[in-house]
Amino acid sequence: MTLSPTPYSGVNALLHDLRDGAQRILAENFAGMYLYGSLSSGDFNPDSSDVDFVVTTAVPIPAGQLPQLEALHRELTAVHPHWAYHLEGSYIPVADLRRYEADGGPYPQWHEGRFYLGKHGSDWIIQRYVLREMGLVLAGPPPKSLIDPVSPDDLRRAVRGALAEWWAPMLNDPAWLHDRLYQAFGILTMCRALHTLATGAVASKPVAARWAKELENGRWSSAIDAALAWPHEPQPDDLPALLDLLRYTLERAGL
Repeated sequence: MTLSPTPYSGVNALLHDLRDGAQRILAENFAGMYLYGSLSSGDFNPDSSDVDFVVTTAVPIPAGQLPQLEALHRELTAVHPHWAYHLEGSYIPVADLRRYEADGGPYPQWHEGRFYLGKHGSDWIIQRYVLREMGLVLAGPPPKSLIDPVSPDDLRRAVRGALAEWWAPMLNDPAWLHDRLYQAFGILTMCRALHTLATGAVASKPVAARWAKELENGRWSSAIDAALAWPHEPQPDDLPALLDLLRYTLERAGL
């Protein structure tokens, strides 16, 4: 069956081949496949957004099948070079999808052209929420039947965890943030974090950015506008603004 879950024919072709390939390799262990993130929420940016997927399995994938899955992703990259670069996701047993466990996994994952085994960080709580509430079914049962409800306090804890695990250390070592494109990403991520801390809900980057522009009398308004314009307009060096916004976000998170 041909998939048409998105308005983008290239994305649909990639997802069709990924689903068919995963079903072929996993056989009876294949339980489902889902699309989440900005493609399911309606704020997808074809220039910068990820194509977020989850493949569910009945039981953990045997080690002997991992090279076959990696080969599948390499093949998809060759056939769909543009969209495959945006592809990001993981393979997870249905039982592990029910609720987030910090010691769960590791799980097979694909991100930026790399196939590897890795654990899910605190941000997976947020991803599970988006998958449960807005995920698109490419195969399998509805995601709400597989994932327990995620409360507003769970989302706030997830944001605090992601800030502590990933962003707080960058105050002392911001080398990664000297790339202006990552500065745009960081500014928009802080907007989403602040929005979730304040509301207990998950908003897209554009929605959260518009909300955050009003904070502190528009203190970061111009930096947020520049981040929203990426990648269509040259980025100014917004590292000072990003670090200022990061400090503010950590303070609001109690970190």
